[in-house]
Amino acid sequence: EVHLVESGGGFVQAGGSLRLSCAASGFTFDDHAIGWFRQAPGKEREGVSCISFRGLDRHYIDSVKGRFTISSDNAKNTVYLQMDSLKPEDTAVYYCAAIKTEESGIELLLLNYDYWGQGTQVTVSS
Repeated sequence: EVHLVESGGGFVQAGGSLRLSCAASGFTFDDHAIGWFRQAPGKEREGVSCISFRGLDRHYIDSVKGRFTISSDNAKNTVYLQMDSLKPEDTAVYYCAAIKTEESGIELLLLNYDYWGQGTQVTVSS
């Protein structure tokens, strides 16, 4: 059975940092890509960052480039999203999701993901 569990959210002042974790079970990163998505109140869910199978490539939306870093630890079957220089507009519930694919590129964020975590709240105060 597949599970994705996010953790690491919280409350931080603008300019601060948080590291989100996505612990996966029931599959491996050998043939799955992982995406991080977020949804702010009253807004549609948007893709933020993705890492392709085996961590071969990583992509970010423009608004987080240079501030967020996605990485994976295959031994722990965990994907991380390091978020630095946080802004109030980063406030949202963050979700990780997995999809079985060997595709790559920013277009990974447009695919229909198979599995989703429960989300973790990130709140950035001004």
